[in-house]
Amino acid sequence: MLIDMVRLPSGGPVAEAMVDRRTGRTWTVEVDPIEIATTVITVRQWNAVFDTVTAPSEGDLPKVDVSWRQAVSFCNEMSLRDGLTPPYAITTVEPPVRQNSTWTPHDEPAPDDWCVTWDREANGYRLPTDAEWQVVCRAGSTGPRYGNLDDIAWYADNSQGSLHPVAKKMPNAWGLFDTLGGVWEWCWDLYNAEVYGSYRIIRGGGWSDPHWSCRAGVRRKTNPQAAFDDLGLRLARTITG
Repeated sequence: MLIDMVRLPSGGPVAEAMVDRRTGRTWTVEVDPIEIATTVITVRQWNAVFDTVTAPSEGDLPKVDVSWRQAVSFCNEMSLRDGLTPPYAITTVEPPVRQNSTWTPHDEPAPDDWCVTWDREANGYRLPTDAEWQVVCRAGSTGPRYGNLDDIAWYADNSQGSLHPVAKKMPNAWGLFDTLGGVWEWCWDLYNAEVYGSYRIIRGGGWSDPHWSCRAGVRRKTNPQAAFDDLGLRLARTITG
């Protein structure tokens, strides 16, 4: 299946400043170039992978009501369809208990009965990391948004209370559509495993959100089993070879 993807950032690794406004913590992450989809996954693309049927008029809408668990499963299935190596190993075995202070939540499987590990060398489709998402959303910009919000995003003030087809607003400078507004997007990362367990990061803001939620630095969390009518996914790929 054709997924329109671009290689970003085009100039090589970039150092991205990250901020957790809840705790005040700041840190910097070096982000290597990846391939990233220009749009979130649509209903048509989802249906093609899972052999489901919906009204033809819904085909270009973002696929929503997708849990994190469903999102990583979709990544694996999509990878297999395109002859790529699935990046996620999914098990139902209880993850190991942390034994020492060298444990890093970024790489830990979800601390419940449904565990996912990521093969970082695999060339298949995956979810972007929190830092990757922020880099490709900003597209070289430094402010909270990469343009005038009404021009780039569907949100509470202009969505008329509903989803809209992808790629109808202006893209960012790197050619990505709807990174702000439209639907929240799942990321790989745990939000804070020490405090919130298996909750994962979501980014971007959705069609029903106020303007302050649609900023490049806004980070929210939700249960990996949760699915909402303003939550979807965008595919990424590790550049290998």
